[in-house]
Amino acid sequence: MTGESVLIVDDNPINLKLEKILLKVEGYDVVTASDAEEAQKVLETFQPRLILMDLQLPGMSGLELTTKLKANPKYSNIVIVAITAYAMKGDKEKALAAGCNGYISKPIDTKTLPGVISSYLNQKKAS
Repeated sequence: MTGESVLIVDDNPINLKLEKILLKVEGYDVVTASDAEEAQKVLETFQPRLILMDLQLPGMSGLELTTKLKANPKYSNIVIVAITAYAMKGDKEKALAAGCNGYISKPIDTKTLPGVISSYLNQKKAS
């Protein structure tokens, strides 16, 4: 998936750095944002194929941002994968209902994250 563009939205700087490194090593073009407001600014000039969206963001939540992006034709085809440390019963269903294409619970598996991202991108290409 060399060169595929990914936006990571996560308010935890350690998670953000780890996720970015894991994907950059695999050849992804990675841009990061620490909250929904910054993510929206990034999207004005960067068109990712996939967004790795933390659900627990300050201000506007990742679920709210996902719903907003999926309602906009400019962004509706972007693959959005929810990622959260607060995985509770029903969270996956809420994420999918908001428009997320997938769901990953933290802590992330550093060995499998790039492959998981690749599989979501391949699913979107096939559909």
